[in-house]
Amino acid sequence: MESDLIYTPPLSFSITEQESAERLDAFLAKHVTGWSRARLQRLIEDGDVLVNGQRVKSSYKLRPQDQIEAELTPSPTTQFEPQDIPIEIVHEDDDIVVVNKPAGMVVHPAAGIHSGTLANALAFHFQQLSKLGGEARPGIVHRLDKGTSGLLVVAKTESSHQHLGDQFRAREIFKSYIALAHGQLDKRQGQIDQPIGRDPANRTRMAIVRNGREALTLFRARERFDRFTLLDVELKTGRTHQIRVHLASLKNPVVGDQVYGGGRDKTVADPVVRSAIARLDRQFLHAARLGFCHPRTNESLMFASELPDDLRGLLELIRRAKKIE
Repeated sequence: MESDLIYTPPLSFSITEQESAERLDAFLAKHVTGWSRARLQRLIEDGDVLVNGQRVKSSYKLRPQDQIEAELTPSPTTQFEPQDIPIEIVHEDDDIVVVNKPAGMVVHPAAGIHSGTLANALAFHFQQLSKLGGEARPGIVHRLDKGTSGLLVVAKTESSHQHLGDQFRAREIFKSYIALAHGQLDKRQGQIDQPIGRDPANRTRMAIVRNGREALTLFRARERFDRFTLLDVELKTGRTHQIRVHLASLKNPVVGDQVYGGGRDKTVADPVVRSAIARLDRQFLHAARLGFCHPRTNESLMFASELPDDLRGLLELIRRAKKIE
């Protein structure tokens, strides 16, 4: 089962003066264990390796402070197959599909995960999908964490994929999430502008690091409770685990986040709420609104998704406590 597999997020590297002038493929061959240089070159060609957010060639000569993000995608020729997995379709036309991803589903195959993903489901349900992302990522333009539910746009054609990708790079996509955070934030609304990169002390985690990639998060309190705050969170950038890392940096981690939560879930005083959080088995984070320009008609589109039952049920338990006005 997918829950027994380990999802490895993209590897990130920040290039130092001593590492500059080295070829990209040679650098990766030294720092990524278990992958041949030839396979790493294929990843670079397929766009699974980005330098400063851009695709480059294997021969690219690294420069000081270059930011590398490498996604270890398995070979689709031997491991990727369409699967009859139900998916919720919010919108579909000749160019795009908008789906509502459930929590627990990985978006596409990665190291250690070869099936049960949204990409496997999309390949089964749709005959035409963009191949710009590679055979193992049909139509995939962006991602959500495994434990995050909500809206994703999928490209049916290469032209729509390119157009949507340009909007993401230009930060023209509207992405709004609902998050439940521990504690009370100092301000009802504000922004977190802190760079994010791979945690130097733990490469499986992300962290706020001085030489990380720019990351900007806007937040507004929707409801405030005795020990929790329900937030609307807008992403201006799309870094790995951005909301989770940024809120944890304020000492207000996302409820249910076992990676960045610092054990806060276990300190909840109300035993009923504490037990409900433990049963949640995910972070309280939902991609609730997604807006973009249609890649062919240029029409401005906005989609919304209500909280799923598991998050709504936990929220109702918390609402029984006195709300802070």
